[in-house]
Amino acid sequence: MIQPSGIPAIVPQDLFDRVQARLEKNKKAPARFKAKEELYLLSLKLYCGLCGALMIGESGTSHTGKIHQYYKCSTAKHKKSCPKKTVQKSRIEDLVVTETMKMLTDDAVVEYIADLVMELQERENTDLPRYKAQLAETETSIDNMLNAIQQGIFNSSTKQRLDALEAAKGELEVKILQEEMQRPLLTREQVVFWICRYRQLDVTIPEQRQRLIDGFVNSVYLYDDKIILTFNYKEGCKTISLRDIMGLANSSDLCARVAPGRKRPP
Repeated sequence: MIQPSGIPAIVPQDLFDRVQARLEKNKKAPARFKAKEELYLLSLKLYCGLCGALMIGESGTSHTGKIHQYYKCSTAKHKKSCPKKTVQKSRIEDLVVTETMKMLTDDAVVEYIADLVMELQERENTDLPRYKAQLAETETSIDNMLNAIQQGIFNSSTKQRLDALEAAKGELEVKILQEEMQRPLLTREQVVFWICRYRQLDVTIPEQRQRLIDGFVNSVYLYDDKIILTFNYKEGCKTISLRDIMGLANSSDLCARVAPGRKRPP
């Protein structure tokens, strides 16, 4: 059982900068804000399962003056060649948020993600492992030289060799320290703690819902009878039956039969 407590939340500067860059990019994303700054959480992530096109945030006002928000297939909007119905914004977003939170409550999934993060850190920093391996080899050579000296093998070349090894060791220790300062690695415990903090998000707050979606959801493909939800980790894919989730004979409660603001055909 994971205990997300007692581990300091240490975030490297480069990771912080990358997160800030991602947030800035999201701010500039088209169709993210519409309908009086209404936040569309799934912009650039929600796709039509029928034609593969992005579904974009839209809004409309009914004859009663009520504003409705929804997502619409961009192909259906511009080319009129896709039969995908519009989908209610709140319904699809609530569903994705709920399923993402379910994923994060699975300790096995959290452990798996932590393993991937640790592996990624090692792949991204190729210099640090190399320096550490060279340092280990140098220290072994120094030990061998000291053993030889203890056995009475000592001359000018031995001393020169030992001095060179000691100098190389010092240089490698400096390189390792510099590398760790420039690109500090998170411990596995810190990674798990960071992931588990998302369990404490208040998903009734739009900004926290957006953090959850941006952090873990890669893409959402919406069909008439199912949703394929892909998370930001290897093999993190889940197919959700709308019939099972909504307890309905079809997904009509999720979709709007006509776009708000338009007259229903006779």
